[in-house]
Amino acid sequence: MKIKKSTLCLQIGAALQGAVLLGYSGLALAAEEDDAAKEKENVEKIAVVGSRAAPRSVGESPVPIDIIGAEEFANQGNPDMLNMLSTLVPSFNINAQSISDAATLIRPANLRGLGPDQTLVLVNGKRRHRASVIAFAGGGISDGAQGPDISVIPAVAIRQVEVLRDGAAAQYGSDAIAGVLNFQLKNDNEGGVLEAKWGQHYEGDGASETLAGNIGLPLTDTGSANFSFEYKNADPTDRSVQRSDAAALIEAGNTAVQNPAQVWGSPEIKDDYKLFANLELDLKNGKEAYAFGNHASRDVDGGFYYRNPNTRGGVYAGPEVTVDGVDYDSVLVGDMTPDDGNSCGPLRLDANGIPIASDLAAVTADPNCWSFVEMFPGGFTPRFGGTVTDSAIAGGVKGELVDEVFFDLSASYGRNEAEFKINNTVNASLGANSPTSFSPGTYVQSELGLNMDLFREFEVGLYDALVLAGGMEWREDTFEVKAGDVASYSVGVLADQGFGIGSNGFPGFKPETAGVFSRHNLSFYTDASSWVSESLMLNAAVRYEDYSDFGNTTNWKVSGLFKMTDSLSVRAAAGTGFRAPTIGQSKVVNVSTLFGPNGLVDQATLPPDNPISIQKGGKPLTPEESENVSFGLVGEFGSTHVSLDMYRIDVEDRLSQTSALELTAEDVAALLAMGINDATSYSTITFFTNDFDTETTGADLVVSQDLDLGSGASKLSFVMNWNKTEVTVDPLTTNIDDVKIRTLEENLPKTRGSISFNHSEDNWRALARVNYFGSFWEVDDTYDATQGMSEGSAFLVDLELGYMLSNNIELIVGAQNAFDEYPGLNPYGDSVGAKYPVTSPYGFNGGYYYFRGVYTF
Repeated sequence: MKIKKSTLCLQIGAALQGAVLLGYSGLALAAEEDDAAKEKENVEKIAVVGSRAAPRSVGESPVPIDIIGAEEFANQGNPDMLNMLSTLVPSFNINAQSISDAATLIRPANLRGLGPDQTLVLVNGKRRHRASVIAFAGGGISDGAQGPDISVIPAVAIRQVEVLRDGAAAQYGSDAIAGVLNFQLKNDNEGGVLEAKWGQHYEGDGASETLAGNIGLPLTDTGSANFSFEYKNADPTDRSVQRSDAAALIEAGNTAVQNPAQVWGSPEIKDDYKLFANLELDLKNGKEAYAFGNHASRDVDGGFYYRNPNTRGGVYAGPEVTVDGVDYDSVLVGDMTPDDGNSCGPLRLDANGIPIASDLAAVTADPNCWSFVEMFPGGFTPRFGGTVTDSAIAGGVKGELVDEVFFDLSASYGRNEAEFKINNTVNASLGANSPTSFSPGTYVQSELGLNMDLFREFEVGLYDALVLAGGMEWREDTFEVKAGDVASYSVGVLADQGFGIGSNGFPGFKPETAGVFSRHNLSFYTDASSWVSESLMLNAAVRYEDYSDFGNTTNWKVSGLFKMTDSLSVRAAAGTGFRAPTIGQSKVVNVSTLFGPNGLVDQATLPPDNPISIQKGGKPLTPEESENVSFGLVGEFGSTHVSLDMYRIDVEDRLSQTSALELTAEDVAALLAMGINDATSYSTITFFTNDFDTETTGADLVVSQDLDLGSGASKLSFVMNWNKTEVTVDPLTTNIDDVKIRTLEENLPKTRGSISFNHSEDNWRALARVNYFGSFWEVDDTYDATQGMSEGSAFLVDLELGYMLSNNIELIVGAQNAFDEYPGLNPYGDSVGAKYPVTSPYGFNGGYYYFRGVYTF
């Protein structure tokens, strides 16, 4: 079957600016159809191919693409875009990130078992800027990643999402190792929708309220202005058990200890608003102007680790003391006026860990002496969060330049800011003068891009025209660190008396580590494609990139589709890819409080060129390099669609944080000599490194079938992903330990899938979906790779029922995880306070029910 030239043009123009995904944008159609109304009609017909009304995967693409329509996102109760994608795309995984440092603010996600920043995100075919947050504690696989913040995109603004499940760095540049997500915004010039949604978990917590809307307006008589908004609040959840150490303190008589002392659950999200705009204007003469952008903000507040009033170093735990020949554990007592010659303490603990009354009375009575038992007698648990603000704007002109040469000239700017906050904690070195709330500082990521794309058809004697495309892109990336408030990093009077420096849990960014760091890169790329015969389509692409900080790289890709029969096709692709280390990963200095094999520790992330990092193996960062091979079959048998795609992705010099490296006394002394005054609080360090290789193999199966049940319309869909990652390291040079290796290989389920049944009849519609999650492994509190938690497979069921009250009003009731499935109990829960495995791929909050009301106009 011969494919239309216009469709071919669309596919090739796409490879330049949104590649195959943008093949349905109408760039080539603008050249063939000057009439705007006819152009829009043609675009809509093309976009229907592979949408809800047809197979999920584009059948005539040489690489696998899933097209997910707006209704599929709308027919879910979950208020978060990441969770929606995880439900609809089996190879897309997301964790709850309950106590995960900065990752709590912007959750990382994984496609095909690779890192969050190994998947490229586009909006309307244009590169989306990264988030400012670096996931220092991202659950293992995502540790150190800096990917885009997908959660700022509201479902109500989406026309469709296109998931390119194949490496595409030769077309798009850095980050497209695992694949590409392209969010196409609505562009209607009339009508709209208003939606209200409420839901909560079966346990009665985590309630969320969402109000969203979209409206399309004419922009003169030849364009459209489409606007969307969403406003949401979500209460926190609690899936905790009391820690054994906290329970022992309560039993011994410490009535100030909270129950639970430490909360594991989803964070609280307040004032989460999102605004999107998408404008298009026909300029006549085969040209079109466009612009789109967004602004979003949200406040996030989550839990943190409990500080035991007896054992937390730097705040409470003191040396062993001997009085009258008896040895006692003690609590730190600081002298607020160390120069007056007076002494303070000791403050002994009895056999039950309770401060001895006479010692406590003496410390309390002396205004020069201080112990944090006076402020937090039961210990304390910080609350960590912050405000995330995200803005972007993009615009350009596209159409026919001269003599059937088509162009797309565009510019884009994006900015993401995370202002951190930590409460219910102390800067222990300040003693009695310490506040309990801090602003530790701010990360800002901004990106500026300029693109020029050109393509033209040539008749060269093949079955159809050869489409040759080319272009160039210039980008500038900037990462900024703003210093925190003075109290968050101050070195107080008690710093030399064993007390920790900085806001405990997340020390503030000091002025000497703050700054603005930038780099730029220039790329050139070309793409050629044609149906060389009635049955064979071939495509080839090459891209050259030159970065100001680490040099240049050249990548290529070839792909093809062969139609064996009218119903069955085979497709294959091979290529190379890369991912450039971000400026943040190269320059950031950060201190996180994490739970490790020796309990709670302060872990510093240093630049790889820091002298201590170099001493422990740190080297200048280089790009990850990848090789991607895929092979698939696509079948169209009447109303049945089947596609099976197998792939292998080899990543060399994969970029991540090292495992925790112990600091010696000499290391600490060296850091102090460099002016890092809070180095006495560090227990371990990490730095970014290209320290290991991975081999990822997998397969995607997609089956869809229209059903005839006698009345109404029914459809059955089945999708499944199998994915396996193996890590290769050099044991003589690596700083990656066995725990990290096993986490990379086993923390995500190797198999995920779902089967969905949709039925609509008269005013009713129903959805039932069964989700399958394979087994996974999570490290335990001993941090031993030979132990940990091995959780088995699970089935979760989603249900939704909708009824049209009128032509404009629909009421919906539904449940996700309708039968309230949980992962198995955490056998180490009494140690860390988590009732369930915290990296469970289907969460640990249980069932969630919801109600929605939708008004369409």
